[in-house]
Parts: sequence; C-alpha cells; structure tokens
Amino acid sequence: MQKSPPILPELELHLRAEVFKCYALAEAWYLKSFARPQILLNLRGRSAGVAELQKNRLRFNAVLLAENENAFLAEVVPHEVAHLLARKLHGRGVRPHGYEWQQIMRQVFALEPRRTHSFDTSRSARQGYVYTCGCHDREHALTIRRHNRILRGQRYICRQCKTHLSFLRVDESVTEK
Repeated sequence: MQKSPPILPELELHLRAEVFKCYALAEAWYLKSFARPQILLNLRGRSAGVAELQKNRLRFNAVLLAENENAFLAEVVPHEVAHLLARKLHGRGVRPHGYEWQQIMRQVFALEPRRTHSFDTSRSARQGYVYTCGCHDREHALTIRRHNRILRGQRYICRQCKTHLSFLRVDESVTEK
C-alpha cells in the first residue's frame, strides 16, 4: 500500500503564508481587515480544499498539496479564501461560486474563477472497492464510504448502461490493511 507523503513543516508554512498573502491582498483592495481563519491540513479524498464558512475555517488536502505545491498554492488557496471573503463581505445568501466569489477571484486575486481543480487524485482518494455493471467490460472503483453505503442498502447505477453496480473485488493496492 502506498502511504501518503508526510507533510513537511516548510510546506505547511508555505500554505499558511499563501493564505495570509491572500488576506493581505483583500485587505488592501477592500480597505478593511478580516479575521484570519483556522487552517487545517486534514481534508481527504478528491477535494483540494474546503472553506467552512460558519467556522471561519479552511481545510486543505495534504496529499494534493504535496504533489502539486505550486499550482495548489497559486489556485486552490485563493479559491478557498475567496469563499470566506465572499461570505464576510456579502452575507449568508451568497452562492458558493456566484458573482460575488467570481468578482473576488478576478479583482482581488487576478485569477480566472474555476470551480474545480485538475489534479490527479488517485493517491488522495482511495478507491479500493471495485464494482461492475451491465457493460461487463467496465469497472467502477468506489471509495470505502460508497462501499459502506451499498452494504447498508443504497444502490448506485452505471451512467452508461443504467444497471446497478455489483461488487467485484477489493483492490488491495489502495485499501488499508
């Protein structure tokens, strides 16, 4: 099994410095100060980052940060900071990737607003449960969360053939032992 790369202290410092840099840019643009968020590196799965608006907290994916440091710092950090800023500036009714968020991305951070990243998530999103469908030549890799939902009765279907997925095998190379 491949282990996640350990997060180096200097990499965490770079992340924090980038968050603070984004806040400095926003404060210069809006001529007001903003409370700094709590920053955590405990996000797993396919998401690179999450802004928890009610808690003024940013959570980041350490695996994706370590594997894509430059792009992560340049794109993901401003993206998530913009969510918190949009909430502080425009209140609870602001849409996640709506006009206000897009405006912050363009004006404050001089970035084209994009909803998703293009990082390879194969090491961060462990999909070790393999299912098959009516296509028969196709396999679907699911996370343990979805596998457990199926065990509790939830059903998933193939988007192509529209048949229910059925369990095939566990991929030992990505699941915990």
